[in-house]
Amino acid sequence: MQVDFYQLSRDPVETVIPSIARRILDDGGRLLVVSEKRPLLDRISQSLWSVGPETYLANDHADAPAPEIQPILLAPACVPANSARHIALADGHWREEALDFDRAFYFFDDATIDEARTAWRAMTKAEDVTPRFWKQDGGKWRQGP
Repeated sequence: MQVDFYQLSRDPVETVIPSIARRILDDGGRLLVVSEKRPLLDRISQSLWSVGPETYLANDHADAPAPEIQPILLAPACVPANSARHIALADGHWREEALDFDRAFYFFDDATIDEARTAWRAMTKAEDVTPRFWKQDGGKWRQGP
């Protein structure tokens, strides 16, 4: 199981998730995006829909009709009603349930960095978990120590 830690320093999470979501969908996967903050999920949804006229990424909230058909599901909890095997924790809060997925993307910023450090220490000691750290360097992401 792989956990990718993304330290947001320049771009907000709603501008970062679409590129990750695109890669997951291109590989035939599905994504669950989790945040307890509905306004954040709304911003992510809008960003996914407006990636481009021919490249929008279909998505909806877990409380909408037929969540099981959504390639990208936005939810307040780690419940993959769309059978997603990838999860994005968008609000900076680590959830142990993310370890039940094949791959987790954990986004955090300065306000949630202490929680991210605690999760990082736990992941480096966990069996069957490969943590990776990503940081923004200008307009690109680079893998860090």
